[in-house]
Amino acid sequence: MLKTRLELHLSELVRERDPYFATQGHFYVQQYIRQHFEQWGTVKSHLFKVNGRTHTNFILDLPAARYQQRLPILIGAHYDAVPGSPGADDNATGVAVLLEMAKAFCEQPARSPIRLVAFDMEEIYTQSDTFGNTQYAIALNGEPLRLMIALEMLGYATAQPHSQRYPAGLERFYPSQGNFIALIGNLPTIPDLIRLSRVMRRVGVGAEWLPAGLKGQIIPSTRRGDHAAFWDRGYRAIMVTDTADLRNPNYHKPSDRIETLDLNFLTQVCQGLINGIRLL
Repeated sequence: MLKTRLELHLSELVRERDPYFATQGHFYVQQYIRQHFEQWGTVKSHLFKVNGRTHTNFILDLPAARYQQRLPILIGAHYDAVPGSPGADDNATGVAVLLEMAKAFCEQPARSPIRLVAFDMEEIYTQSDTFGNTQYAIALNGEPLRLMIALEMLGYATAQPHSQRYPAGLERFYPSQGNFIALIGNLPTIPDLIRLSRVMRRVGVGAEWLPAGLKGQIIPSTRRGDHAAFWDRGYRAIMVTDTADLRNPNYHKPSDRIETLDLNFLTQVCQGLINGIRLL
C-alpha cells in the first residue's frame, strides 16, 4: 500500500541530516537513498565539492515505455536538512515520493524517460553555485530535457480557516485554507501545470498552479527550491510544494516531525504526480 510505504520511508529519512553538523544522519540517509534506487536500476553519483569537501547527488535513469522517443523528465528532491531539524516535511516528504516514483516508473514506464535525482546541499547558506541542484544543472551542459520537476515539501495540510499565507497580492486569487498542493512553473510550463493540476484533482487533492515570469524574480519566494537553478539555465521547470513556511509552522524547526504531517494528503499527492507524469 502506497501510504504504508511512504510512512516507512519517512521513518528512515526523518532525522537530523545536515552534512556538517549531523554527519551520521546525513550518511545514513545517503545510503538509504542509494540502496532503494539500486532496487530499480543502476545508480550514478554526481560528485561536487564545497569548501574542499565532496558531496553527492544520486541519479537513477529509467527508460520510457517501448517505442517512445522523447526527451527525459528530470524529477529531483533534496535530501539534506537544516541544522537542528529532523526535516520531516522539509524535505523527507519530497525524497519519500521520489523513492516511490522509482518503483512506479520502473514497474510501469512513463511516456518519457524518467531521471530521478536526489540533491545534496540545498539548505546551505552560502553562494548559490555551491548548491547540489546548481552543480548538477551546470553539469548537464545544456543537455535537453522535456521538463524538470522539483519536489519540495509535500506533506503538510490543514483545513483551518486562514491557514494559508501568500506573497502580497496573491491572496486575492488563491484559497485561504492550506489544504492544496501548489504547482509553480516558468511560463513555458503552463500547459504542463494545467495537465498536472487536473490529474491531481482527480485523485482527490486540491491543486493550484502559478506561472512565474522572469525566472521567478517577480515573486522571489517562488525561487526557493531545486528548480530555480534550472530556470536560470533556460529549462522548463516546475516546483511542487505545500508552500513551506507560508503554511507549515514547523518549517526549519525541531518540531518538523512525522506526527505533524498529513499522510493521506501526502499519499494523494504522490499518486497524483505519478499518474500525471506518466501522461506527459
